[in-house]
Amino acid sequence: MKQLLDNCTFVIFGATGNLARTKLMPALYHLCMDDLLPKDITILGVARSIADRDEWLTELRSDLKGCVRDGLDEAVFKRFCSHLDCLRTGLRTTEDYQQLSDYIEKKNFSKNIAFYFSLPPSLYAAVVASLSGIGLLKQEQGWRRVVVEKPFGSDLETAKNLQRHFERCLEESQIYRIDHYLGKETVQNVQVFRFANLLLEPLWNRNYIDHVQISHAETIGIGSRSVYYDGIGALRDMIQSHLLQLLSLVAMEPPVSMQAEDLRDEKVKLLRSISAIPKGSVSSHAFRAQYAAGDVDEKMVKGYLQEENIPQDSVCETYAALKLYINNWRWRGVPFYLRTGKRMKEKHSMIAICFRQTPKQFFRTSQLEQFKPNWLLIGIQPDASLRMELTVKKPGLEMQTKVISLDASFNDDVSRDAYEGLLLDVMEGDHSLFLRSDEVEESWKIIDPVLRSWASQQDYIRTYDSGSWGPEESLRLFEKEGQRWRSSLEPE
Repeated sequence: MKQLLDNCTFVIFGATGNLARTKLMPALYHLCMDDLLPKDITILGVARSIADRDEWLTELRSDLKGCVRDGLDEAVFKRFCSHLDCLRTGLRTTEDYQQLSDYIEKKNFSKNIAFYFSLPPSLYAAVVASLSGIGLLKQEQGWRRVVVEKPFGSDLETAKNLQRHFERCLEESQIYRIDHYLGKETVQNVQVFRFANLLLEPLWNRNYIDHVQISHAETIGIGSRSVYYDGIGALRDMIQSHLLQLLSLVAMEPPVSMQAEDLRDEKVKLLRSISAIPKGSVSSHAFRAQYAAGDVDEKMVKGYLQEENIPQDSVCETYAALKLYINNWRWRGVPFYLRTGKRMKEKHSMIAICFRQTPKQFFRTSQLEQFKPNWLLIGIQPDASLRMELTVKKPGLEMQTKVISLDASFNDDVSRDAYEGLLLDVMEGDHSLFLRSDEVEESWKIIDPVLRSWASQQDYIRTYDSGSWGPEESLRLFEKEGQRWRSSLEPE
C-alpha cells in the first residue's frame, strides 16, 4: 500500500457536480476506509449551491449509499466526515477567491493544497489566473497542485493557448492532467505485461505483428451531455485522449525506469513517431458516423438527432475510427486501428493484437481453407482479462484444427475505481499516470488534420443502427481483404 507522508488540504471546486458526487467523493471515501488518506487531511468542497455543511453531508450520504463497495459503513462515514468541510462561494470575482484564502487561513488548514477542478474546461484558465492573483499557487509554505480533467483544449491551437495560460501561473510540476483511463488496473497491467515478460519482447515488432486494434464501445447514448457532446464528438472525447494513451503504452519503447519523467519521455517519443495524416488522405485514414434509432438490450432507443437539444442538422460523430502508422524501427508498416462508438451492441474496451500468418500452412484440409491468425487480447472493461488464441488439433482421427484461448481473468482482483489511485498520486506528487504538456500537444497534432477535414464537411454524415457494431463502411480502413474489427474476447 502507498504511504502518504504529507498532510494536505484537498479543495474540490464544483463539489456538488456529477463528477465530484459519483467519482471523487466515493474514491476518497474508499481511501478513508482503507486508512490511506493522510491523518489530518481536510477535504474542502467549494460550490455556490452548498447551503451548509449538514445539508451537504446529508446529500453526500445519499450519494455514497448508491456507489460505494459493500454498502455504506456508518463508522467509516463518520470518520470520513471528520475530514470534510465546505465553503459556499462562487469562482467569479476576486472577492470569491479571497474568501477561499481567508477561510483556509482562518481554519488553519494544511498549507499543502491540491485544487481539483471539477469544472467545465472553459473555466480552467480563468480559475488558475484568479488563484494565482491572490497568491494561492505560491509554494512558499507548502506545495500547491492543480488537477484538471480532459479535454485540454478542443484542438491543437486551443490546447497551446491553455498551456500558455498555465505557464504564466504554474510550473509544469504543479499541473496534474488527469486521464482516469490510465488509473485502471488493467491499463497499468499493460506496462507490467510488456516489460516483465521476456518471452514477448522478440515478438513485439513488425516482423510478427500484423496489426493492432484498440476499441472502446458503449451501449449508452449521450444522455444528459447533449450540449457538451455536440460540440466535442467521439474523436475528441475518446480517441484524442484515452485511446491514444493506450496506443502509446502498447507501442512505446522500454523506458529507462518506471519513474514518471522516464515513462512520459517514452510516451511522447512514441506519439511523435506517428506519421502525420496527409490532408488529401483523411478519408482513407479516418471514418465517422452517427447513431440512428435501433434496438439496444431489447429496448428501442432513439437516434442521435432525436436526442434532446441536438440540432437537426448536426453532423457530430458518435462513432469514430482511425488508422495510424508509427514511423520507427519497431513498428514501421504495422497499422494501428482505433475505434470508439456510442449505442453499440455491447460495452467493452479492448486491445486486440493480431499476429502474422505462419509462412506455410501445413494442416489445411483444402486449398480454400486458411488458418485464423493468433490473437493476443487484453480486455480492459468490463472483462479485465488477458487471452492468447492458438490453433490446436481437434480430438479425433482426422487432422482438423480449432482455435482455443488461454485465459487469465483479473476480475476477482480488480475492485478499486481508477480515481482512488490517481487521487493518491496527486497527494504524493507522482506524475506517472498524468499527462505532460508536450504529450497533450502531440496527441492533438495527430488528430488535428482529421478535425479540420471533418469541419469542412458539414452537409452529410453516415449513420449506423443503435445496437449494432457500427457502420460496415468503416471496414474500408483495413489494409487487407477479409480483415474486420475484433468485437469480442471470445474466439471468432
